[in-house]
Amino acid sequence: MSRLEDLIKELCPDGVEYKTIGEIATDIYRGSGIKRTEVTDSGIPCVRYGEIYTTYDIWFTECVSHTNEAKISNAKYFEHGDILFAITGEKVEEIAKSIAYLGNDKCMAGGDIVVLKHHQDPKYLSYALSTNEAQVQKSSGKVKSKVVHSSVPAIKAIRVPIPPLEIQREIVRILDEYTEKNEALKAELTAELTARKKQYEVYRDMAFNCEGCRYQKIAEIADTNIGLATSVTKHKRETGIRLLHNSDIQQNHIVLKNEEFISEEFAAKNAGKILHKNDIITVHTGDVGTSAVIDDEYDGSIGFTTITTRVKDTAAVLPQYLCHYLNSHKCKEDIASRTISDRSNLNQKNYEKLIVPIPSLEKQKRIVEMLDHFDKLSNDISEGLSAEIEARQKQYGHYRDKLLTFKEKEQN
Repeated sequence: MSRLEDLIKELCPDGVEYKTIGEIATDIYRGSGIKRTEVTDSGIPCVRYGEIYTTYDIWFTECVSHTNEAKISNAKYFEHGDILFAITGEKVEEIAKSIAYLGNDKCMAGGDIVVLKHHQDPKYLSYALSTNEAQVQKSSGKVKSKVVHSSVPAIKAIRVPIPPLEIQREIVRILDEYTEKNEALKAELTAELTARKKQYEVYRDMAFNCEGCRYQKIAEIADTNIGLATSVTKHKRETGIRLLHNSDIQQNHIVLKNEEFISEEFAAKNAGKILHKNDIITVHTGDVGTSAVIDDEYDGSIGFTTITTRVKDTAAVLPQYLCHYLNSHKCKEDIASRTISDRSNLNQKNYEKLIVPIPSLEKQKRIVEMLDHFDKLSNDISEGLSAEIEARQKQYGHYRDKLLTFKEKEQN
């Protein structure tokens, strides 16, 4: 029998009490508004509600933000052991995310944060409030519009199991240990992915240090154009011609952030900008130069302020070879020297002046085959890492919820 089972048998053989947040609170109150413009590099530590979703997990010891205490009216504070709830959010299923503060500073709570003071183990409460059952309670009855809101009364109504402190601390120890193991595995897999990507980049850059190559400007070997450059908002449709953005272009791959379409009529008026299989699509604004080859899936799409490159003679230059070169460090350095100084924007004329080393067609094929192999290996590891992390998260959630589910003690 485990130590946890021993403790439960000894300290609560008849079950565990379930209590509402209102019942365990020694105090509970809302924070006071801190505007984005009032966040400073120094001053009193503070937390704004959005940071609870984006920056912190189960617990934290230091605030990433500060503010000038003198400029905040009706300031509200939190201290070691307090639980913070974000009562405004974008998703019903995430509303009222909570975190425990384990630092030693006196900190300020921003608006749309609820501060809970209590006498329980703070980490235990934060774990208990992160279970699926707790989230169902947080999400019930919420109406979603542009934002979702909770409230102090809704927070007070959440019921969680409250075993004796010794049991709370043993559960915290178990979950902390489980979390550490997961993080160690994630770090190991991430290190493997990083190593493979570096290896891929080394081989890719070496491949373009070729002797006996001829050198030509992009304008000499390909036709280029800029994708749609005017607003397309009124031309968007539920179906039609797929629209590709700069943010969708990854090295050698297209990964859609959002699937968007424009009308076929509008696309027909811009037929010269339609992408065809084996065209190269390149980032024009942002991570300039990053490129991918259009395959069957995206044949017939159209880009928005992207650069399209169509090789004139694919018997002389393989589009896949040119794409790999555009993604190389050497080419990226050349591109960086040609971008507009105050922002990442690659001018089409400057792009056309890029000089490309062109070996024989057979060597191009060997380079493409080798780099495709390393690219696939890196992506396989990346996909495997994401799948492993997702599986571990599900396993962790199941394990956490099981640990925090008790036989409820009958009330006399």
